[in-house]
Amino acid sequence: MLPRLIVNADDFGLTPGINRAIAELHTLGALTSATLMANGPAFTDAVRTALAHPTLAIGCHIVLTDGTPLSPPHTIPTLLAPDGIHLRPSLADFFLSASRGKISSSDITREAHAQIARLQQHGIHPSHIDTHKHTHILPQIARPLLAVAESTGIRAIRNPFEPAWCPIPNATPYLRRLQLRLLHQLHSRFLTLPQICSRAILTTDGTLGVAATGSLDSTALRSILAHIPSGTWELVCHPGYNDPDLAAIPTRLRSSRDIERIALLEALSNPSTVSPNPRPFQSINYKDLL
Repeated sequence: MLPRLIVNADDFGLTPGINRAIAELHTLGALTSATLMANGPAFTDAVRTALAHPTLAIGCHIVLTDGTPLSPPHTIPTLLAPDGIHLRPSLADFFLSASRGKISSSDITREAHAQIARLQQHGIHPSHIDTHKHTHILPQIARPLLAVAESTGIRAIRNPFEPAWCPIPNATPYLRRLQLRLLHQLHSRFLTLPQICSRAILTTDGTLGVAATGSLDSTALRSILAHIPSGTWELVCHPGYNDPDLAAIPTRLRSSRDIERIALLEALSNPSTVSPNPRPFQSINYKDLL
């Protein structure tokens, strides 16, 4: 049996150029899913794009760090930066605070509910959830998010752990490799969370391309696709256009978005359009898990 692969673009709603890239790649058969940022600057444009492409599964890309919350700031104090307005900009600070029990589950619950509700109010019924910068790799974050998913009728969540067999590009910094290796020790705890064990919330066997974020070029992508074993997997990607709108956004992923867009186009578009080779997997989206 062919392995099953979900190709999911993160950061839907961050800029119009990212939204356009997602729409183009889905139309060409390279993307099956995308996760929408409810607090993204290009949210309204993303909603229009999503509604115009009903075969694109839309999830909620829950943002708990590096952004502006939808909840009134005074109701989620443990998620906030020192300015008392924005979410913590530092992922390291977020992880350290969560590990020390300084981030409240009720604050996570409140903000996640607000972000999911905004999608639903605009006619988007999320097929799944994941988190900006994979913050739910920590059980302290995954636990309340799974409860929110269950209470809002969302039946799937990203398994944020990359399997050991997945090739890592040489360009991936050593520190990132080390961080992911250490965090992988939490995988068993993720799998034993009640909603995952009971299959009340479904997930995949793992996520591909996490270590390759920022260096997912055509060579890296083809290497990953060549190694996929049986099972159900997700490929996470961040395609877009490196344009003036992106230049105004605080993100480390700039030129890499063009590189990923081109790599996805070359490797995953339908044979009738660009790609000359048959796929070594069955293409699915998150709705197919349900």
